[in-house]
Amino acid sequence: MYKLFKPLLFSFSPETIHNIIISLLKIASYIPFCGKVISLFFNSRCKGLEREVLGLKFRNPVGLAAGFDKNGEVFDQLYNFGFGFVEVGSLTPQEQIGNPKPRCFRIVEDNAIINRMGINNKGVKYAVSKLKNRKKNLIVGANIIKSTSTPNENAPIDYEKSFAQLYDFVDYFVINVSCPNVKGVTNLQDITSLSTIIDRITTLRKYFDEYRPVLLKVSPDLTTDQLDEIVELILVSGIDGIVATNTTTTRNNLKTSIDKVASIGEGGLSGAPLFQRSLDVIKHINKKTKGQLPVIAAGGIMTPGQAKEMLDAGASLIQIYTGFIYNGPGFPKRIIKYLKNKI
Repeated sequence: MYKLFKPLLFSFSPETIHNIIISLLKIASYIPFCGKVISLFFNSRCKGLEREVLGLKFRNPVGLAAGFDKNGEVFDQLYNFGFGFVEVGSLTPQEQIGNPKPRCFRIVEDNAIINRMGINNKGVKYAVSKLKNRKKNLIVGANIIKSTSTPNENAPIDYEKSFAQLYDFVDYFVINVSCPNVKGVTNLQDITSLSTIIDRITTLRKYFDEYRPVLLKVSPDLTTDQLDEIVELILVSGIDGIVATNTTTTRNNLKTSIDKVASIGEGGLSGAPLFQRSLDVIKHINKKTKGQLPVIAAGGIMTPGQAKEMLDAGASLIQIYTGFIYNGPGFPKRIIKYLKNKI
């Protein structure tokens, strides 16, 4: 069915159709039994795929990555499509409009997307107004990042503000220091800067009654030495896990012409070309930590088989986004069915 509608959907710009879909999901939330009907078609439960990770019980290991539900507006509707968890954000302390449009581009020949959205979002307070009404049986994470206007030396304050305001309304946090679309953010992966952010967040967490896991999202563009430094820091810092990986600034192994890709300009690339690099990062982290550090695999998962490869490589959970765009709303169910048959 999605194959029939896909050409129509792809006739719109990526950002336009994304906004339309978010609006339709909002409308669906007001239609009686609409969520149950969607769940009937797209949900696929399997006891054998339930797993406990980070002290949380997931109904399946397939999650939706941050970036789709930026403002925490439709996570409950998205849950009806079979996801085991949904991550909202990235969120900043205050609303920000992001980069000038156009800022999101499909690379259809490569099943990829290039975006330089610039973390457009309505801010933490708006997200909290939505998240406070969520159903308790949904696992929702929050991806937080510094504001574009905040200098790096003040970045820890931004992370603290968002962390404190969201704490009672989500199940886990992801510290995003690897988005290539906000100037200076990737520099926060420097061990000195990262140590300060982590220390401030883990210290703040001690003042809350309930424990919320905190993960760090890393870039696929790190060298092995840089990745090793970050992993070693995480192992002694109180951070609970890693999300690997974010989008890449590289343009390697693309089928699309160099001139066409160059005409798009800067931005983080996601989708099929990122899979092998993300898989390699997962394998490396798993080997270095001897499988002791929970890892959420994100990056280029476009087939059910690739989802299993990530789990076999040591990932505790997986996240999809670009694969959801190219394969349609039935993609989570396809992955779950595939994994179920491999148990």
